[in-house]
Formats: sequence, C-alpha cells, structure tokens
Amino acid sequence: MEKITKAYELSKSAHIGQKRESGEDFVSHPVEVALILINLGLDTDSIVAAILHDTIEDTGLTYEDIKKEFGAEVAELVNGVTKLGRIPYTSKEEEQVENLRKMFLATAKDARVILIKISDRLHNMRTLEFMPEEKRRHKALETMEVYAPLAHRLGMQRIKIELEDISLRYLDPIGYKEIEDSLKQKESERSKFLENTINVIKKHFDDNGYKVNISGRIKNVYSIYRKMYRQNKTIDEIYDLYAVRLIVDTVNECYNALGIIHDIYKPIPGRFKDYISTPKPNMYQSLHTTVIGKEGIPFEVQIRTWEMHRTAELGIAAHWKYKSNITKSDGSEKKLEWVRKLLEMQSSSDDPDDFMRAFKIDFFADEIFVFTPKGDLVNLPAGATIIDFAYAIHSEVGNKMIGCKVNGKMQPLDYQPKNGDIVEIITTNSGKGPNRDWLNLAKTAEAKNKIKTWFKRERREENIEKGMEELERELKENGMVIPPKQREEMLQQIAKRIGIASVEDLYAAIGYGGIAITRIMPRLREEYLKINKQSDEEILAAIKGKEVNRHRRKSSSAVIVEGIDNCLIKYAKCCNPLPGDDIIGFITRGYGVSIHRRDCYNVENSINKEEEKDRWIRCHWANTKSTTFKASLQLTCVQKYGLLADISTILASMKVFIHTVNAREGEGHQTDIYITIDVYDTDHLNNIISKLSAVNGVLKVRRGTN
Repeated sequence: MEKITKAYELSKSAHIGQKRESGEDFVSHPVEVALILINLGLDTDSIVAAILHDTIEDTGLTYEDIKKEFGAEVAELVNGVTKLGRIPYTSKEEEQVENLRKMFLATAKDARVILIKISDRLHNMRTLEFMPEEKRRHKALETMEVYAPLAHRLGMQRIKIELEDISLRYLDPIGYKEIEDSLKQKESERSKFLENTINVIKKHFDDNGYKVNISGRIKNVYSIYRKMYRQNKTIDEIYDLYAVRLIVDTVNECYNALGIIHDIYKPIPGRFKDYISTPKPNMYQSLHTTVIGKEGIPFEVQIRTWEMHRTAELGIAAHWKYKSNITKSDGSEKKLEWVRKLLEMQSSSDDPDDFMRAFKIDFFADEIFVFTPKGDLVNLPAGATIIDFAYAIHSEVGNKMIGCKVNGKMQPLDYQPKNGDIVEIITTNSGKGPNRDWLNLAKTAEAKNKIKTWFKRERREENIEKGMEELERELKENGMVIPPKQREEMLQQIAKRIGIASVEDLYAAIGYGGIAITRIMPRLREEYLKINKQSDEEILAAIKGKEVNRHRRKSSSAVIVEGIDNCLIKYAKCCNPLPGDDIIGFITRGYGVSIHRRDCYNVENSINKEEEKDRWIRCHWANTKSTTFKASLQLTCVQKYGLLADISTILASMKVFIHTVNAREGEGHQTDIYITIDVYDTDHLNNIISKLSAVNGVLKVRRGTN
C-alpha cells in the first residue's frame, strides 16, 4: 500500500494544474484506471504503473525518474503505454500503426502493458461526453476498431461489451437510441419472460438433484445493432436476444446440464456450439445452444463451469501469471501467442500497412474452426481460403501445395472452408512453388507474407524485372517521363528514405509484393515535381497563349494537352479514361493535368463553375498502340463453383493481365466480382466485356472505375 500511496503523491504533483475536459483534476483519471485494474485483480506494480501511466507523456517526469523511485519493472510498464508523441509522422494512420506496434512490442515482454492500456481507454470512454464532438467520434471509432477487438482477443468480455456499447452511442446515436427505446418499451415483459424461464429451469435442476447457478440477461445494445443492421433483421427476429447462463462445478456437469435443457426445450438445429472441447483462440469455453421457449420465443443457453466463467469475464487477467497460485501451464501464455505472431509477420514485411491489415483481418475478424485429417484444429478468419489454411499449418505445406480435398472432395484453392470442415492439403516436392495469383486469393496477412517471402528468396531476378515493369506501367499512367539516370537517382533517394539498401532491392520488393507501388509513387511524384513542376500560373498562361502559341505539341505521354509541353499527366480515378474515350483535361493545383472522360460527372458538375471553368483544357489521345491502361470491370454473377476459374481462363486466353480480383456477396444469392485488368483502348475493353458476358453464370458485365 505504501508503494501505491507514493505513486499517487508523485502523480498528483506531476500533474498539478492539469485538468481533464470535465474540469476535474487530471490525477483523477490515472486513479480511476488503477481502480479498474484492482477490480481485475492485478498486482501492485500494475496499479503503480497505472497511476503513473501518463507522466512520461504529459509531465516532466522521465523513464529514469520512475525507474529510480519504483524500479525497472514499473518504468517499463509506464514506457510501454506511452505514445511516440515526439516523432513526426506523415499521417494519423502511420502514427496509430507505430504506437500500436510499440505497445505490442512491450506487451510481448509483459502482458500487463496491454491491460493497463485497455483500462486507460475504458475510463476515457466512460468520460467521452466531455470531449469535443470530433474527438468523440475519433475516439469511438478507434475504440471500436482497435480496443474492443483487443479486449475480445484477450477474453475480457465484460470490458469488450462496455467499450462497444459506449462507442456505438457516439458513432450512431440514432441507431443506439432506437434499440435502447425498443428494449425499454417491453422491459417488464422481457424481464418477466426471463424470470419465468429461470424458474422453470431451476425447478427441473432441483428435481434432478443438481446444484446450479442460473442468471438471465438481454443481449447488449451493440450485439443487437450488429445483427439488425448487418443482417437486415428486426429486434424480434434475433434468436439470442435473451440469454440464460448456467454455471456448474465440473465439465461433466456441463454436458449433463445440456441434456436437461434439451429435455425441457426444443433445440433449434444448427445453433449448438461446443466451445469446451474446441475453445476459442482467446481461451473462451462454454456450451451454447439456442432453444424455443414455452411462448415460442427463442433464447440462448450458455453452460460453463466457474473457472470457465471467470476466464470468460476477465480473460487473461483471470489467469494472471504473476499471481502465486497461477502457472504458465494454465493457458495464459497461449493468449499472447497472437501478439508475437503479429510482430513476427510485421518484421518480414517492409510495408507498415501490413501491420494494420494483419491486425484487423488475421486476429480480429469473425473466426472459423477447421480440422486437418489428423484432427488438429486450425483457427482462421471468416472468408479465409484454402491457401490461408495451408500456410497456417506451415510455410512448406503452402509452398508445396498443388491441390486440396475438403471432406473428401476435391476443391479449388479459392474455396472458403466452413466451420467443422476437414481439409487435406495435397503437396509435391517437384512443384514450382506458389503462384503470384495466390496473393489475390489469400485473405490473411500471414499467408500473404509467407508467399512474398518465398518469392523474395527464390525469384530475385524475376522480382526485379516484375518490379521494373510495374513501375514503368505506373509512370506511363501518370504521364511521368523520367530519363534513366534521373530515375535511378530518384529511386536511390526513395530507397534510402524507406530503409532499403539499393534500387535493385527496391525493384525486387515491388516485384514480390513487399512494398506496394502506391507507397512509392507519391514519393516519386514528389521528386519529379521538384524538377518538372509548372506553377498554376505558368500553365494557365501557356493555355491562354501568353507564353506559347496554341498548337499541337509532341507528347511523350499517351495524351496531348493543347498549349502545354512536358506537363505531369494523371488519369482521373473517378472515370478511368481509356484511348477511344472523348477526353478533357483539368489543371490541378500543383499536380499537373488530370485527364477525365467528357461524360464524367465531375466534369459536368465543375465545367460551368466560374472559379474553375478556365482550368478545363482540350486534349486528345496520342499514339497509344503499345501502351496499356488499367481498366476496372464489375461482374454480377450467380453463386457458382468454379466461376472465378472460368473468368480467369477467358482472360488468360486473351492474354489479358489481371491486377486485382475481389468478390463480395450481392443481393438475391448473387456475387459481385470486381476485376482490374490491362487494356489498350475502349475497343479492346468492349471485346473483353463481350467475351466475359458469354461465360455461364455471368449475368452482367459493366465498366467500372479504379
């Protein structure tokens, strides 16, 4: 207690004069964070660190000061939750990524870091009403995307539910109030239903001589919101709006209790989940079944032991390894495997965006449980493919894969396994390794990074060539003509800025997918404009004939802009113009001329505006016979096995290069497929559309935008 009191006095003096948005002394915040941790049952050092957690960031206290007063352990905990506030970043997103990465690095050493950070966020969310509106929305969105999933991944359901509900209140106040009002309208009716249900269950268990703790609840607001708005359901159509929880002493009693429940009520088929034999990755264990009540009202029943309940409510904090009666064998260490895995994947990639993709997809998406033929369980995010499954087993399994069987039947590699599927990967030692198209089919960052690693290691020359081709294509699309020597110097500067040794290594990284070309182009454009940039005034003067006569110019790009030579050209993403389209140019502020289709909605909305009409300029296509352009297509299709393979086959037969393929479920059992391809002009595109329209299962093909 003395240590905690000492920490409080130091924090109070360090934060003297500082106020919260509510008007309270700032020290009230770290005290509340400490109280949350006390309720979680954490140790003294964690409490002390919570009381001091803002001192390094917001006061004159340093790491060394804290280390001297409270020891290295407390100092490391405080440092672990301190933001990288003094480092300049190019964007808010980059800052968020780097702060998260720092926190996870600290968490990998000591799990208490993440528990302090989540508790910090929880109290900030509880007092969010005092912040400005813009900051409220930003904090709520970040909490919904980062901290609530973190709490879920750590098994801290109680905190996760509170974070979600508070976030929703500020992100969609109307939707939140609608659900809240709907719950209040029938509050007494719903309470009576739960009370009667609990009484019926208790009587049956008493009659069978079972000691059981029974409680009931209404689903939290965010869970209801998610089902209503994502699944287009009314509140009365949600099966598990009500939940009854049974807590017993042993695992055997869990299964016996399940039998009694199914004797009392009729179970709904397909709504039973056994998380005891197959725990969730966050170590959550329970039996879930949905049954029909006496009034015809469905409700969920959860059955667990007291130990399971403690884990479900408190997560990793319930298995705290620093407690004297807890050992590493209790499963707490396993809960942090994903942290180390995330950091390992990030270290294998040069692109910081991979971190957020892995964070949001690999670890916090809805999960499915798939089995190997030997019965080993593999957890995957919903929507993952066979490729993700293979690489989740081992890199070599993925690299040597040539096919697969699902429940004994051959399936394509883009097949998305379902809960309970048994998947067998067929491999060969004589294969050529993974296909580059797998990068488009894989969903998880883990699989993508392992594929990239293989190409990085095995196909360096091929990667360099592919990287050079991709860069050349982007330069053409942006109308940037850079002499070889100048290009080499620019790329050398860019490589140095992002920590790559040479231009060849940069080309190779682009080629195997380690660095996205979209990360390179803004930097290259910046260097290009330093040398070639014309001011707005210069361009406008040229157009008006003050410096040059209006006539057709020779152009090194695919477009001739009347009155302007050696100007940066870019193709507008809003309409994606192609040779054959009637086009017009718009003089941007600082980034050359943007080329639009004449029928683009942005042209129609802007060309008659007094302040912008002088910026529109005539232009036309130059000789583009050997130049390809990116074009996007949207295909509306029936849901059919092998359809993507049929589409790919058609495009391959036409020697059409595919950049990206994405698919999502549409309305009425239809699938929308979005493809970005290389084409020469509108005639070429129309020919492709005609061929794809004839594919069995394709209902409609239309031109899209990038």
